[in-house]
Amino acid sequence: MNSAASSRVPRHIAIIMDGNGRWAMQQGKPRLHGHEAGVHAARTIVRAGRDAGVEALTLYAFSSENWLRPATEVSFLLELFIRTMAVELDTLHDEGVRVRFIGDRTALPSNLLAIIEASERRTASNPGMVLVIALGYGGRQDLVQTVRALGAQIEAGALKAADLDEKTLRDALDLGDLPDPDLLIRTGGEYRISNFLLWHLAYTEFYFSDILWPDFSSADFHQALAWFAERERRFGRTGAQVHSERGDQDAQ
Repeated sequence: MNSAASSRVPRHIAIIMDGNGRWAMQQGKPRLHGHEAGVHAARTIVRAGRDAGVEALTLYAFSSENWLRPATEVSFLLELFIRTMAVELDTLHDEGVRVRFIGDRTALPSNLLAIIEASERRTASNPGMVLVIALGYGGRQDLVQTVRALGAQIEAGALKAADLDEKTLRDALDLGDLPDPDLLIRTGGEYRISNFLLWHLAYTEFYFSDILWPDFSSADFHQALAWFAERERRFGRTGAQVHSERGDQDAQ
C-alpha cells in the first residue's frame, strides 16, 4: 500500500459488533459469556481507533430490536453496560475521549441513565476522539423521532415546511453534528446493516468480516483501514471526475 493510501484514515467509523453469542457457543459457554468477551474486544478497538487518528467511532451496542431478546439476557446486557462504564470511564477521560450515547433512553433503568449522563458531562470538553455508543438505538426510530420534532416546530410556527431540506433533517438526527461514517465494519459474517444509521450510511463504504466480534483484534481493525484506504470514493461521480479533482488539488 502506497503512502498516499496509508494516510487515508476514515474520519468516522461505525461498527456493528456481531457474533458474541455464536462465539460463546463455539467455546461451549453460555451466550452471556460472549457479551463479556465482546467488551474486551470493544476496549481494544476503541484504543486502536484513537491511536489511528479516527475522529469519531460509533459502536452499535444495543439495538431497539434487542429489547425483544430473553429478559435475562437484556438484564445482563444492561448491567454489563453499567459495570463497563464504571471501569472504563476514568481511562477514557484521561485519554481525552469524548463519550456520547444515542438512542431511546425512555426504557433504560435509572442507574444506567445516571452513568450515561455522568459520562457525557464529564467528557464533554475532551478534545480527542468521539466515542458514540448506540444504546436502544434504531435507524427507523431515529428518523421517526426527528420527523416528529420537526413537525412540532412547524406546528408551533418556528419552522416552515417549505424550508425543510436534507440539511435540516440531517442536523436534527442523533448524529447530526458529526460527519457521516466513512466506513462501516460489521463482524460475524452477516451482510446487512440491521436498522443502523439508515440516513447516515448513504455513501459509507461497507466492510464485512467473518470474524466473530470477541476475536476481532487490532490487526483486523487495521486490515479494515487498509482496505478502506484503497477504495475510490466517487459519491455518484465518475472515476474520471474524481481523478480530475485530485489532480486539481495536487496542483494547488
